[in-house]
Order: sequence, then C-alpha cells, then structure tokens
Amino acid sequence: MRIMSVVGARPNFMKIAPFIESVKATEGLEHILVHTGQHYDDKMSQQFMDSLGIPPADINLGIGSGSHAEQVGRTMIEFEKVLLEHKPDWVVVVGDVNATLACSVTAKKQHIKVCHIEAGLRSGDIRMPEEVNRLVTDRLSDLLLTPDTLSSENLRKEGTPENAIRFVGNIMIDTLEKNRSKAESLEIDEIITRNTSKEQDSTSRAKLNNGFALLTMHRPSNVDDKEILSNIVGFLLNEVSKEMPIVWPVHPRTLNRLREFNLLEAVSSHPSVYLLDPLGYHQMMKMNLESRIMLTDSGGLQEECTVLGTPCLTLRWNTERPITLRDHGGASVLVGNNIERIREEYRNTLTMDRRPERPELWDGKVAGRCVQAIIDAS
Repeated sequence: MRIMSVVGARPNFMKIAPFIESVKATEGLEHILVHTGQHYDDKMSQQFMDSLGIPPADINLGIGSGSHAEQVGRTMIEFEKVLLEHKPDWVVVVGDVNATLACSVTAKKQHIKVCHIEAGLRSGDIRMPEEVNRLVTDRLSDLLLTPDTLSSENLRKEGTPENAIRFVGNIMIDTLEKNRSKAESLEIDEIITRNTSKEQDSTSRAKLNNGFALLTMHRPSNVDDKEILSNIVGFLLNEVSKEMPIVWPVHPRTLNRLREFNLLEAVSSHPSVYLLDPLGYHQMMKMNLESRIMLTDSGGLQEECTVLGTPCLTLRWNTERPITLRDHGGASVLVGNNIERIREEYRNTLTMDRRPERPELWDGKVAGRCVQAIIDAS
C-alpha cells in the first residue's frame, strides 16, 4: 500500500515526524513525503525537519508565499501532477494549513482516499482561514483521526459517519516525548547566544535563572493592527519586564510589523527583553520547560504547555483546542488582545504553580494507532 503524506508549514513537521517513522516500521507500506513549500524560510522550515530527523521530502512543490487563494491554487495544480504520476492509495494530511485543504480537495477529485490527522478541531470562528481549512478537509476525508474526545464529538454533531471517526490521541505529543530529554539537556544561555546578536552581560543573563516570560505572536489579529500591537508591546515593556525578563522568539511577520510600526527599537534595546530569531524545536521546548509563564497565540504551544505544565495566556478570543483550557483541565486561559483582560489573568497566573496534565491518549504512542487505523480502513 502506498501512502503519501503532505506537509506545508512548520506545525506540520512536528506531527508528521512520528507518523513517518511508524509507517516505515510497518511491513507492506510504502511512503512518499510531499513538502508543498508553504514555509519557505529556512529558519521556519528546514531547521525543524533536520532537528526532528525528518528525511528530505521526496517531492517539493516549492509553492512559497502568496495570498490564500494563490497558495491553494498553485498547490492544487502542482499536487495533481504528483498524484497522477505516483497514484497513492492514501493521501494523509495533517493540521489546518492551506496545504491541508488544497491537497485533500485535489486527492478527492482523483478518487484517492484521504486521511486527516488532527481532525475535528473547531474554533467556531469562520473568519479564521484555518477554520475553513478544517471544515472542508474534514468534510472530504474518508478517515478522521481525532486528538481528543471533544473533537470526535464535533464531528458527530456535524453528521460524520461513526465508522469514519477514530479517536487516536494527539500525535504531536509523540514528538514531544521523544525529544524531551534532548531539550532538557540544552543550556538557556547558549540558546540565547546562538539566536540573538544583542550583547548582554552575564549579570543580565543570570536574571533568566530566576524565571522569565516566554512570548510568541504571529496571528494577524495581534500583529497587523498598529494600535493592538503597540498596546501589547507597552504592557510587556512597562509591566511584565519590571517583574521578570521576557524571551521573545520573533516570527518574521511580527518582526516586519514591529519595524513598520516603529516599535522595534524600543523592544530590541530594552535590557530585559531578549528578542530572538525563530527557535528550533528543541530550543523552544527548553524555553517552555524553564519559563515561568507563556504568552502565545500558537495552538501547538497551548498543547505543549498542558503536558509540560507551563501556565499559559492564550492571546486569542477562541481556540480550536479547548482541551488545553483550564476549564477542561489544561494550562491555558483565553485573554484575546484586550490589555485589561491580559493584565488580570497575568496577575492570576503568576500565583499558579506548574501542573502538568495529560489528556486521554496523549501518551506518545499515537502514530502507531494512526497507521493501524489506515490499515484497518483499507
């Protein structure tokens, strides 16, 4: 049986790595990895594949940047050629990026079975491009592998046949558990040195040992509006930095906006802010493990914070991963981009201790269940 997996952006790599390993360890299965090239920046793509031991893609579509329509359209055109040449039995897509949507649609038009890993996630916000990608992909997929019971229930409510749904657990935790010891062995000081050109003395670096806030932001709702971004930066510099250092691996999109809105100088020159290049997987996990609090708009980091126990402020008004919220036993709370809300929950969160939680089937053995589900459905 020939299985073709598709990755398009950095979050996909953490999910596909254990799946590829499990497929290759299963007799009778042939695997082809297609990289659409949606994340074309080496710091956002290749370093992740290298650090996770993902083999070079068998096929790289080289799609690159562009509007949503441009990325989806170009991906469909190029992926159709790949399908016609290689004729896989299954196309496996992960997550909710544009490649997920484009390749699932193209495969179904060629009457090829589609399996969606991380199916059933819903934010309820149709304005999010990722929500559109999730809805369409799940509607078309023949096999829907869900990370939690809430996602399985979402699919049932939408009328998905029961025999198409398989609750397998969160495959990204496979990657976390496999790489945890390597991340723990890293030194924070070395991570800082390798990922910034900013000169800081040893006294400044030593402050990190007493706890720090870890920040990531990349969503347009947080970084594309000058007033919103300015308010968030003001809160960070005027309040958070007075209590603890801030480590900020900055996304290329966010860096461009900081520069465009004349905020970059204030951030980069602040003695308690460490503005870093995008970090590799192990480096970011080490920072998560050692941080006192996480502020992020990343869904994947919400999940990691739950398992690692890092108190997390999610800079969004909704989430497709409610299992990570404190209401469901997780580590995260939604704060959006309202400064009063952020401030209130920041104060509350500082009183919390680390409390690692492990939702059902987040056990590091998900990839094997995914592969078996595909075999059973064939």
